[in-house]
Amino acid sequence: MVIKFLHVILLASVKYFFTLPYALLIGLEYKQAIVAVLIGGIGGFLFFYYLSKPIIRGLDFMWPYLCRMMLPVYRARYKSYCERRKSRKPSKIFSRKSRLIGKIRSTYGFWGIVFATPFILTIPVGAFLASKYYSRRKHIVLYMIMSIVGWEIVLSGIVHLFPKIFF
Repeated sequence: MVIKFLHVILLASVKYFFTLPYALLIGLEYKQAIVAVLIGGIGGFLFFYYLSKPIIRGLDFMWPYLCRMMLPVYRARYKSYCERRKSRKPSKIFSRKSRLIGKIRSTYGFWGIVFATPFILTIPVGAFLASKYYSRRKHIVLYMIMSIVGWEIVLSGIVHLFPKIFF
């Protein structure tokens, strides 16, 4: 039973939304499943949020060295990015990916990331985006924990009201 509990905690720290029905399917009791999913979701967010800050700083620091060590095929692919990193004032280059991120940030913004992290995005992606773009916000960790708990209440209500859908 302890292994199942730990398994649900690890799964909830990565993919949160489908973990409660899965926990009930593998034989955890309802209260144990809710506790395991909450511990996994909150713990996973905290782990990935505080882990992503040094990773972002380390990549910014190491990128010039990585550019020199790349194989020629990859160096040609990331040529513009490596050249921007060498100059003191990087020029803005808009790619499809940067335009998509900019559109999401301008359309949905901070509250979109907080709301969508447990439901649409995964916990690691939401934690990384919150750390990269909104780490200076005052209560980001509290809002994300409230979002995780709120989605757990919604999901447990759905599972409790409609048990035949999940079993």
